[in-house]
Amino acid sequence: MTYENLDRKLVNALLDDGRASLRSLGEDLDVSVTTVSNHISDLEEQGIIEGYVPEVNYGKLGYDVTAIIQLKVEGSALPEITERLSDHTHMVSVYEVTGDHDIFAVGTFTDTDHMNEQIKELLTDPEIKESNTSVVLNTVTEHEQFDLEY
Repeated sequence: MTYENLDRKLVNALLDDGRASLRSLGEDLDVSVTTVSNHISDLEEQGIIEGYVPEVNYGKLGYDVTAIIQLKVEGSALPEITERLSDHTHMVSVYEVTGDHDIFAVGTFTDTDHMNEQIKELLTDPEIKESNTSVVLNTVTEHEQFDLEY
């Protein structure tokens, strides 16, 4: 087999099954286990593959409320606030954004009382000028990744 597009094919195969063995990947892609191992190592070193993690269904663990929190912050405090949010136990995503707000954060909580308590704690920071919280009613898609074209 030619190695053209092998890295993209490996990424796609790992997106399908992140626990696939080197042997099964080699068989599927018609290359040796050593070739698969070397290419995966290269992809990891380049930062293209950053880890292998399970997809956790937090709802089945009792975290039934997901909220999207939009914040306006004092400009100079943006790095400090985003770092604090990213370290927050219940925040699963934190984004610096353009538009009316500076930060979008997605948090997962056990119930609305827990969410309320956590958000009120955040809002004690005087650098946060405004907030808007939306509770997710239905998750249509989440954590989706897409196959690479080759």
